[in-house]
Amino acid sequence: MKNNRRDRPLKEAVALHYQSEVHDAPIVVAKGKGIIAENIMAKGKEHNIPVQQDSTLVELLSQLNINETIPEDLYNAVAEIFAFIYKLDKRIGNERQ
Repeated sequence: MKNNRRDRPLKEAVALHYQSEVHDAPIVVAKGKGIIAENIMAKGKEHNIPVQQDSTLVELLSQLNINETIPEDLYNAVAEIFAFIYKLDKRIGNERQ
C-alpha cells in the first residue's frame, strides 16, 4: 500500500499580485514546492483568494524571482486568470446581495 508523501506528485504554487495604480504588470509574491506550496494554497483559501490550476503556467512563473514582474509573453495567460477571478468575484458578490 502506497500512501506516504513521496508517492504523491510534488505540489507547486505561485502567487501573483497586481495593482494597476502601482505595477505595470502582475508580480510574483510567493512561490514554492511541496509543503511551501501547500502553505501558499492554505493561505489563499484562508483569505478567500481563488485558485486557478495550470501546471504549465506555474512551471513558467516559478522560474521568476519573488517581486519580479511577469514577462510580456505571459500577459495573455495571466490575463485569463485575472478574468476568471474577476468573474468569480462578481458572481460571489451578486450571490451575497
